[in-house]
Amino acid sequence: MTRAQIVRDRIVAEVSASGFVGHGLHVLAGDDVAQHRWAPDVREDIHSAAKGVCVLAAGIAADEGLISFDEPVSTYLPDMTLGEGVGDVTLRRLLTMTSGIDLPWSATMMTDWPDLAAEFLSRPSQRRVFQYSNASTYTAMRALAAQVGDVVEFLRPRLFAPLGITDVEWERSAGGWIVGGSGLALRTEELARIGRLIRDRGQWEGAQLVSGDWVDAMHSDWVVAGMNPGYDRYALAGWGGPGSAWRLHGAYGQMLIFSGDAVVTVTAEDHLGADALAGFIADTLDDVGTRGEAVGIGGE
Repeated sequence: MTRAQIVRDRIVAEVSASGFVGHGLHVLAGDDVAQHRWAPDVREDIHSAAKGVCVLAAGIAADEGLISFDEPVSTYLPDMTLGEGVGDVTLRRLLTMTSGIDLPWSATMMTDWPDLAAEFLSRPSQRRVFQYSNASTYTAMRALAAQVGDVVEFLRPRLFAPLGITDVEWERSAGGWIVGGSGLALRTEELARIGRLIRDRGQWEGAQLVSGDWVDAMHSDWVVAGMNPGYDRYALAGWGGPGSAWRLHGAYGQMLIFSGDAVVTVTAEDHLGADALAGFIADTLDDVGTRGEAVGIGGE
């Protein structure tokens, strides 16, 4: 058996034993792939895993000189009224959730105000304070759109088409801008292609779609996010952990879990069970070995 098959079979057994409501599983280990499905293979919202795609979008634009992660966001949204201290807030701080602006997530946040970005930027900043909120990613994507036009159209030839992902749909606000931090619908295997691209530091079939430095920043230069294991470190869209792994993590169990040369992609409908499964996956990757060292993988 290949390493990917071993990891897949252990995860499938754990899902069966735990009752986790999985939809799809994709394991990439080196060049080996193994997959499993519990539900029909359809596109579904990847929720906050979409924040990783937002970082890739901003990274591609930065590579082309269209935007800077370290310029004040007000440079790109000059007509917005800024709260106290918000003039220093950069794209990087928005994408690392450290704007210091207090506007926590709510289910109705996209419709509670005429313009969520305007509301967000009008509030004061408490400097570099972490608060996880889709308002931050939404505002970042508004700044990006001010430079590149529609973000989905910008990404079609630069990211989605090279990955073979067509007819992309991303939920939009009433004003027509992408929600950003959620609302991107992908199949399990399509999400796994994004995982492979990230694992390979922005390379896809010999082409560099985005600089490796932006991918590295998804799991380095951590900011303190809290005290709970798996949620205590955050970078550009990436959470540190569990264990030695790092991940993109969307609500209800949409996950890309990275460890060495392995990426495990999970789509699901199980919010409460996702953390335990992520921990099991990280432990399994450690046990099997990121390059096959921990078990004897050979001719069988």
